[in-house]
Amino acid sequence: MGKSYKDIQPEHAVFIRKQHLFFVASAPLSEDGRVNLSPKGYDTFRIMSSTEVAYLDLTGSGNETSAHLMENGRMTIMFMAFEGGPSILRLYGKGSVALPGSPEWDRLSPDYPELPGARQIVTMRVESVSTSCGFSVPYYEYKGERERLIEWADHMGDDRLRSYRAEKNSASIDRMPTHLGQARV
Repeated sequence: MGKSYKDIQPEHAVFIRKQHLFFVASAPLSEDGRVNLSPKGYDTFRIMSSTEVAYLDLTGSGNETSAHLMENGRMTIMFMAFEGGPSILRLYGKGSVALPGSPEWDRLSPDYPELPGARQIVTMRVESVSTSCGFSVPYYEYKGERERLIEWADHMGDDRLRSYRAEKNSASIDRMPTHLGQARV
Protein backbone atom coordinates (compact mmCIF):
# COMPACT_ATOMS: atom_id res chain seq x y z
CA MET A 1 0.00 0.00 0.00
CA GLY A 2 2.53 2.65 1.07
CA LYS A 3 5.42 3.66 -1.16
CA SER A 4 8.52 5.78 -0.59
CA TYR A 5 10.30 8.09 -3.01
CA LYS A 6 13.45 10.24 -2.94
CA ASP A 7 11.67 13.30 -4.31
CA ILE A 8 8.35 14.68 -5.56
CA GLN A 9 7.20 12.79 -8.64
CA PRO A 10 5.08 14.49 -11.34
CA GLU A 11 1.94 12.65 -10.17
CA HIS A 12 2.62 13.83 -6.61
CA ALA A 13 2.78 17.44 -7.79
CA VAL A 14 -0.60 17.03 -9.54
CA PHE A 15 -2.12 15.61 -6.35
CA ILE A 16 -0.61 18.34 -4.12
CA ARG A 17 -1.87 21.15 -6.35
CA LYS A 18 -5.45 19.83 -6.11
CA GLN A 19 -5.54 20.00 -2.30
CA HIS A 20 -7.03 22.96 -0.44
CA LEU A 21 -5.58 21.99 2.95
CA PHE A 22 -2.24 20.73 4.21
CA PHE A 23 -0.77 20.04 7.63
CA VAL A 24 2.69 20.95 8.95
CA ALA A 25 4.24 18.93 11.78
CA SER A 26 7.39 19.72 13.75
CA ALA A 27 8.82 18.90 17.15
CA PRO A 28 11.60 20.06 19.46
CA LEU A 29 14.43 17.73 20.40
CA SER A 30 13.41 17.84 24.07
CA GLU A 31 11.21 14.86 24.96
CA ASP A 32 9.03 17.05 27.16
CA GLY A 33 8.56 19.67 24.41
CA ARG A 34 5.28 19.79 22.54
CA VAL A 35 4.86 18.26 19.09
CA ASN A 36 3.15 20.76 16.80
CA LEU A 37 0.65 20.03 14.03
CA SER A 38 -0.80 23.01 12.13
CA PRO A 39 -3.46 23.06 9.41
CA LYS A 40 -2.78 25.49 6.55
CA GLY A 41 -5.07 26.82 3.85
CA TYR A 42 -5.38 29.57 1.25
CA ASP A 43 -3.29 29.57 -1.92
CA THR A 44 0.00 29.48 -0.01
CA PHE A 45 1.81 26.24 -0.97
CA ARG A 46 4.35 26.09 -3.80
CA ILE A 47 6.44 23.31 -5.32
CA MET A 48 9.71 24.97 -6.27
CA SER A 49 11.35 21.78 -7.60
CA SER A 50 11.19 18.04 -6.99
CA THR A 51 13.24 18.61 -3.82
CA GLU A 52 12.12 22.04 -2.61
CA VAL A 53 8.73 23.29 -1.45
CA ALA A 54 7.64 26.45 0.33
CA TYR A 55 4.58 28.00 1.88
CA LEU A 56 3.61 31.52 2.81
CA ASP A 57 3.00 31.53 6.56
CA LEU A 58 0.41 33.94 7.90
CA THR A 59 0.29 35.52 11.35
CA GLY A 60 -1.41 33.24 13.86
CA SER A 61 -1.70 32.67 17.57
CA GLY A 62 1.59 30.75 17.73
CA ASN A 63 4.80 30.18 15.80
CA GLU A 64 5.84 26.69 16.84
CA THR A 65 7.15 25.57 13.45
CA SER A 66 9.62 28.46 13.36
CA ALA A 67 11.00 27.60 16.81
CA HIS A 68 11.38 23.92 15.97
CA LEU A 69 13.04 24.66 12.62
CA MET A 70 15.43 27.05 14.32
CA GLU A 71 16.41 24.30 16.76
CA ASN A 72 16.59 21.21 14.53
CA GLY A 73 15.07 21.85 11.09
CA ARG A 74 12.89 18.71 11.06
CA MET A 75 9.43 18.93 9.58
CA THR A 76 6.75 16.92 7.84
CA ILE A 77 4.08 18.26 5.51
CA MET A 78 1.00 16.11 4.87
CA PHE A 79 -1.70 16.27 2.23
CA MET A 80 -4.77 14.04 2.03
CA ALA A 81 -7.60 13.59 -0.41
CA PHE A 82 -11.06 14.48 0.89
CA GLU A 83 -12.56 14.18 -2.60
CA GLY A 84 -11.93 11.59 -5.32
CA GLY A 85 -9.78 8.55 -4.72
CA PRO A 86 -8.23 8.01 -1.29
CA SER A 87 -4.63 9.07 -0.83
CA ILE A 88 -2.26 10.52 1.75
CA LEU A 89 1.08 12.07 0.82
CA ARG A 90 3.80 13.14 3.25
CA LEU A 91 6.89 15.22 2.55
CA TYR A 92 9.77 14.77 5.00
CA GLY A 93 12.72 17.09 5.19
CA LYS A 94 14.58 20.02 6.66
CA GLY A 95 12.94 23.39 6.83
CA SER A 96 14.04 26.97 7.16
CA VAL A 97 12.34 30.35 7.51
CA ALA A 98 12.65 33.43 5.31
CA LEU A 99 11.61 36.70 6.91
CA PRO A 100 10.42 39.78 5.02
CA GLY A 101 13.37 41.84 3.81
CA SER A 102 15.74 38.86 3.53
CA PRO A 103 17.22 37.81 0.16
CA GLU A 104 15.34 34.49 0.43
CA TRP A 105 12.03 36.35 1.00
CA ASP A 106 12.79 38.53 -2.03
CA ARG A 107 13.44 35.41 -4.12
CA LEU A 108 10.28 33.57 -3.04
CA SER A 109 7.62 36.19 -2.28
CA PRO A 110 6.76 37.08 -5.92
CA ASP A 111 5.26 33.57 -6.25
CA TYR A 112 2.54 34.32 -3.67
CA PRO A 113 -0.53 36.52 -3.52
CA GLU A 114 -0.17 39.59 -1.30
CA LEU A 115 -2.06 38.61 1.83
CA PRO A 116 -2.44 40.73 4.96
CA GLY A 117 -0.60 39.15 7.86
CA ALA A 118 2.11 37.39 5.82
CA ARG A 119 4.88 36.92 8.41
CA GLN A 120 7.39 34.49 6.88
CA ILE A 121 7.93 31.93 4.15
CA VAL A 122 8.77 28.43 5.29
CA THR A 123 10.86 26.38 2.89
CA MET A 124 11.62 22.69 3.01
CA ARG A 125 14.39 20.69 1.39
CA VAL A 126 12.53 17.46 0.65
CA GLU A 127 14.52 14.40 1.73
CA SER A 128 11.81 11.79 1.11
CA VAL A 129 8.19 11.42 0.07
CA SER A 130 5.75 8.73 1.15
CA THR A 131 2.29 7.85 -0.05
CA SER A 132 -0.29 5.71 1.70
CA CYS A 133 -3.82 4.58 1.04
CA GLY A 134 -5.98 7.06 2.95
CA PHE A 135 -8.81 4.50 2.99
CA SER A 136 -10.10 5.77 6.35
CA VAL A 137 -10.11 9.49 5.42
CA PRO A 138 -13.74 10.59 5.06
CA TYR A 139 -15.15 12.55 2.15
CA TYR A 140 -15.54 16.27 2.72
CA GLU A 141 -16.76 18.87 0.30
CA TYR A 142 -14.65 21.99 -0.23
CA LYS A 143 -16.89 25.06 0.03
CA GLY A 144 -14.29 27.82 0.01
CA GLU A 145 -11.75 29.60 2.16
CA ARG A 146 -12.63 31.17 5.49
CA GLU A 147 -11.89 34.87 5.18
CA ARG A 148 -11.70 35.59 8.92
CA LEU A 149 -7.88 35.47 9.23
CA ILE A 150 -7.40 37.82 6.27
CA GLU A 151 -10.07 40.20 7.61
CA TRP A 152 -8.47 40.13 11.09
CA ALA A 153 -4.97 40.84 9.74
CA ASP A 154 -6.28 43.59 7.47
CA HIS A 155 -8.12 45.19 10.41
CA MET A 156 -5.02 44.98 12.62
CA GLY A 157 -2.81 46.89 10.19
CA ASP A 158 0.98 46.70 9.98
CA ASP A 159 1.86 48.38 13.29
CA ARG A 160 -0.54 46.34 15.41
CA LEU A 161 0.52 43.13 13.61
CA ARG A 162 4.17 43.86 14.46
CA SER A 163 3.21 44.33 18.11
CA TYR A 164 1.09 41.17 18.08
CA ARG A 165 3.95 39.12 16.57
CA ALA A 166 6.39 40.52 19.12
CA GLU A 167 4.07 39.39 21.91
CA LYS A 168 2.68 36.11 20.52
CA ASN A 169 5.12 34.87 17.84
CA SER A 170 8.62 35.55 19.21
CA ALA A 171 8.76 32.32 21.22
CA SER A 172 7.05 28.95 21.15
CA ILE A 173 4.68 27.73 23.85
CA ASP A 174 7.72 25.90 25.27
CA ARG A 175 9.52 29.31 25.35
CA MET A 176 11.89 28.41 22.50
CA PRO A 177 12.93 31.42 20.37
CA THR A 178 11.50 31.76 16.86
CA HIS A 179 13.00 33.44 13.83
CA LEU A 180 10.81 36.47 14.55
CA GLY A 181 12.11 36.60 18.13
CA GLN A 182 15.67 36.21 16.90
CA ALA A 183 15.19 39.06 14.42
CA ARG A 184 14.24 41.39 17.30
CA VAL A 185 17.45 40.71 19.26
